[in-house]
Amino acid sequence: MNPLAAIGRTFLAFLAAAGRVALFAAQGVIHCVLPPWYPRLVLRQMMEIGYYSLPVVGLTAVFTGMVLALQSYTGFSRFEAESAIAGIVVLSVTRELGPVLAGLMVAGRVGAAIAAEIGTMRVTEQIDALTTLSTNPFKYLVAPRVLAATMTLPVLVLVADVIGVMGGYVISIHKLGFNPTTYLANTFDILEPMDVISGLVKAAVFGFLIALMGCYHGYHSRRGAQGVGQATTYAVVSGSILILTFNYVVTEIFFAQ
Repeated sequence: MNPLAAIGRTFLAFLAAAGRVALFAAQGVIHCVLPPWYPRLVLRQMMEIGYYSLPVVGLTAVFTGMVLALQSYTGFSRFEAESAIAGIVVLSVTRELGPVLAGLMVAGRVGAAIAAEIGTMRVTEQIDALTTLSTNPFKYLVAPRVLAATMTLPVLVLVADVIGVMGGYVISIHKLGFNPTTYLANTFDILEPMDVISGLVKAAVFGFLIALMGCYHGYHSRRGAQGVGQATTYAVVSGSILILTFNYVVTEIFFAQ
């Protein structure tokens, strides 16, 4: 087998898949913008995506903040720079760890659920039934999930930021012996609005990508239960990879020198 031909076929297959996803995303965005809308479905999806993800996102954030404080202390104490720990914790959580870890947690929980639900509807021909009843599947299934995830992720990340910083505060005060007033003063001195805003923009992008991948793989699910299982796996994997990829892109946009 010619290795160059295999590489070329793989590259062309990748381009074809990227094109299909881009067309699906464009259709989803158009149906999010144009009426009719289904606000009740959007609110229900916001509850499913946001409210029920709070426990896993909160636990992830608090332990991340605690570990970050401990690891920072271990490193900075070698250079007698312990006072920088408050700044490191708040910047790391708001800029990177809050949105990325929350996005990955939601991709695992919500992306798989969306793909499984829509995939099951596809293999049991419920989506075809919607079309027969003159209901656009993009309007009814894709747009509410994309809208809800895009609007809900920033709120989840804001909560994760607060919980993560509090986790670092608790460890720094009660285990490492920092002065509470000094720690909080250092935290607010170094934190700027753009640090929080960049994290919330990332969260909105991640929410869109998670819902898009869940809907795309579920919508194109085939071959019964096995196909639905594959769709959930593809939704989580592709959503996670896109989160890490667009994390770099958004960071480059906000903080490139």
